[in-house]
Amino acid sequence: MMFAKSFTTPLRRLATLLLSCAAVASAQAATITIVNQNAPGVGFNDPTPVTPVGGNPGTTLGQQRLLAFQHAADIWGATLTSKVPIRIGASFVPLSCTENSAVLGSAGANEIWSDFTNAPRPGTWYPSALASKLAGTDVSTPGEPHIIARFNSRLGLFPDCLPGPGFYLGFDRNAGAAIDLVTVLLHEMAHGLGFQTFTDDETGAEILGVPSIWDYYLVDNRTERPWVDMTDAERVASAISGNGLSWNGPIVTAAVPQVLDPRSRLTVGGSAAGGAAGNYDVGDASFGPPLGATPVTGQLMPVVEAANALGQACTPLDALNALAVRGNIALVSRGTCPFVDKARNVQAAGAIGMVVADNAPGDPTGMSGADPSITIPSVRVTQAAGASLLGALQSRSRTRSGVVASLGIDPARLAGTDTRRRILMYTPTVNAPGSSVSHYTTEAKPNQLMEPSINSDLTHEVTPPRDLTYPLLQDIGW
Repeated sequence: MMFAKSFTTPLRRLATLLLSCAAVASAQAATITIVNQNAPGVGFNDPTPVTPVGGNPGTTLGQQRLLAFQHAADIWGATLTSKVPIRIGASFVPLSCTENSAVLGSAGANEIWSDFTNAPRPGTWYPSALASKLAGTDVSTPGEPHIIARFNSRLGLFPDCLPGPGFYLGFDRNAGAAIDLVTVLLHEMAHGLGFQTFTDDETGAEILGVPSIWDYYLVDNRTERPWVDMTDAERVASAISGNGLSWNGPIVTAAVPQVLDPRSRLTVGGSAAGGAAGNYDVGDASFGPPLGATPVTGQLMPVVEAANALGQACTPLDALNALAVRGNIALVSRGTCPFVDKARNVQAAGAIGMVVADNAPGDPTGMSGADPSITIPSVRVTQAAGASLLGALQSRSRTRSGVVASLGIDPARLAGTDTRRRILMYTPTVNAPGSSVSHYTTEAKPNQLMEPSINSDLTHEVTPPRDLTYPLLQDIGW
């Protein structure tokens, strides 16, 4: 005899970066309702006067926050199908923050259920919003929301909480240096709807020995074994595998070719390249022009700031280094300064491109930052690749190396996918609690909504041909 089991998980396995929420969605497909959990005078009830911005007509801070939630909910509501209204317990409250960093919020499924009526897979955890849709009736504990969401009410408003523009509450994506709240809401609502695993990626343990619906679609691309068939130890290893974990859902995989662009690559050749010749996987920069079918090609020249050591280009280049990189592609080391500072400095010296060699082992990952003044392309290579390239540059003149670098794309590979064109999951070699496994890779191009951080080039789209969030929710049952 089948029976329903539930497990209440307030704010468990949530992205610590952001947060989920909603309001009343359009009647076309699903209704999403905010359960305002703020006390009078704070959060959604904050009476602070504000000026309408970016299509948000609210005239108080609380009202604008609520309308931003509703706008995000309208997008998801028009996308989803469910007869059961989705309730989100939401609030703006003080969260941890300093002058330099802050928790924006957190969100996720409030309860998880297995073995409910019409459950597609027996003995499997589903988030309560999805379980209710599949059951055709609300399975959640009476009075409980399906999703719990908390936002940082102090962000940008106090000198000890990441002072600055804070959240942008408009609907038009003109956030500038601020954090686009609607984008954050769309991201975090997806977590609450089921874009998260309930299996512990730090220990590999399943809750009460029951797998998550996610575990059927997470596959180690080196062994082709799904998480549901692994031991706890094997899941732990997979969760810190770099690029070893893929999403194997058929709907996402079918959509990947229409959403993701070709993978960027560095091709090295020339008379002095020697053993360094070949193609290198790279991480893309969020600043500067994207790489395209017409590669940027030039002599590869190192920035040198100490004997036999690759320089970081954190300060304007001296005369000799400027002479070396002018009209060439600069090779620099990752260091303590922002990537945009490096690009700005080598560009000012006349470089036509930049290659950043990592200073620690690992797979190549992207480079964050924004500066519209940067007009040269930049890529990041592994520590091992950097050492190989630097070795090939030992015999060079002041302006030529005989090592030719070409920054372009690989038309046979899609960015952020494995060899079978399945999108990779975010599995850095050091576990990132709240981020690892329950997000897409940072190597996807264009950037995807469900990467572990919010990128400035994101739209408010959740479906192909721009985004792969909804296809994953479809894979698990939406």
